[in-house]
Amino acid sequence: MSPQVFYRKWRPQTLADVVGQEPTTQTLLNALRQGRVSHAYLFCGPRGTGKTSTARILAKAVNCLTSGKDEPCNTCAMCQAITEARALDVIEIDAASNTGVEDIRDLREKVNYAPNQACYKVYIIDEVHMLSNSASNALLKTLEEPPPHIIFILATTELHKILPTILSRCQRFDFRRLSTTDIATKLTHICQTEGIHIEPKTLHLIAKSATGSLRDAENILEQLTTYYGTEISFPHVQAILGITGDSRTRELVKHITNNNVSAGLTTINSVNSDGLDLRQFNRELVEYLRALLLIKTSTGESLDLTTEDLTELEALAFGTSLEQILRATKLFGQLQFSLDSYSTLPLELALLDCILSTEEAKKAPAIQAEAEFIPPANKPTTPPKKPAITKPEPAAVTFEPNLQTESPPTTPVTAAPIVSLPQGSTEIERLRLNWKLMIEQSPLDTKKTHAIAILRSGGVKPTTIENDIVSLAFKHPALKEQIEKIENQRVTERIISTFLGHPCRVRCTLENNHLVKAALKVGAQIMEEK
Repeated sequence: MSPQVFYRKWRPQTLADVVGQEPTTQTLLNALRQGRVSHAYLFCGPRGTGKTSTARILAKAVNCLTSGKDEPCNTCAMCQAITEARALDVIEIDAASNTGVEDIRDLREKVNYAPNQACYKVYIIDEVHMLSNSASNALLKTLEEPPPHIIFILATTELHKILPTILSRCQRFDFRRLSTTDIATKLTHICQTEGIHIEPKTLHLIAKSATGSLRDAENILEQLTTYYGTEISFPHVQAILGITGDSRTRELVKHITNNNVSAGLTTINSVNSDGLDLRQFNRELVEYLRALLLIKTSTGESLDLTTEDLTELEALAFGTSLEQILRATKLFGQLQFSLDSYSTLPLELALLDCILSTEEAKKAPAIQAEAEFIPPANKPTTPPKKPAITKPEPAAVTFEPNLQTESPPTTPVTAAPIVSLPQGSTEIERLRLNWKLMIEQSPLDTKKTHAIAILRSGGVKPTTIENDIVSLAFKHPALKEQIEKIENQRVTERIISTFLGHPCRVRCTLENNHLVKAALKVGAQIMEEK
């Protein structure tokens, strides 16, 4: 193999060799044949799509000693000099390193000199969006009316940063991302020439991971040959790209569609125990959910799947509602992993929120029908005794100063309907018995918050109510830390206040383990943090 890197060794040398940019290359070829070459071009598009290569081919075509009005011959002295980057009349400038106005002024002085050997002096300015405003303005006049022997070719990956005055002075060509098929076809040709043995599905995986950049795909292929030699298998590519390819993504999707919380949490923790990258696992999970969503909406023609995978997805989509798939795709697609990417909490919360939201949606009609039969108010014929669970509305509510410095909620709240309670029940008993009902009837704008997902998880329960302060005991420190965040605490306080019918605050504690319980029995006391 040649020591030259693949993307340089296999750089296209004619317009016909440029992959996936037929509208651009055909237009340039027609302009060459008709002698209608412009004085300024702007090539814009993603990285690795052939902008600089096309600029060099155009520079060879206009200066080719054989024709000058068609594809370059690549055999004459001028074509070979440009290919080997030793032609004095083809100047490549990196705008990222020459951003100042002085650099452009120096360029303006040099353009007045005639070419040394070629017919045209070609300036290729790469990443032109990196020029400063003053440098871009200095280029305008020369770009609009250059000497007849000058051609400017500007290239950029960020078109929106180019001055409109520069755009109006150039012929613009948009380079699009390459399709997976085009990249795989090019890689197949490279492998056949280089003697690399690799399966088509493996090449397809490389092409897909390159996200439309042929240069990236060629670099991945070279990295694989450097490590594994000329025999490359599918697991090799997965290892280099960091793709898990784990079947548990499908298992987790099945648990989501079956509303199986326990099995879903077990799968997530088994993935973490095996040391897999949770970010990559989530990306593959979202990709699988997307495929399921397309199958469910009968638009799965664009999916490149095997017959077995397609059959499995169709069977899964048949027994799942579109709303459930959409909800899962949104929740897992919007996950933001913190710097601690080893925590499974984001995945667990998304799983709980997805499944519990689905169950809530199923129960909503039944709850609404039941609520219609609840009398608006109790109007007994004789004055009853004052219920123990009813608390008078206080004129002013006093809170412990060391718990919260913010003012209590002042918006009017209305108590939610409750289930029947024994005579003499306390307020904390009412809250415990109606905990799930309180969550189901929480305000609409709290339904999709992290706080509501934690309250549904079963890892929290109310313990006491003293001076309008509700103590919540958590099984896990991570859940307690999440609720103690100011935005989650406010949502929790609002939900509980709405249910109880009066403003209240929340205090978060950890559920006592067996050691703490044993210590309490012998007279120990729990001290509040100051």
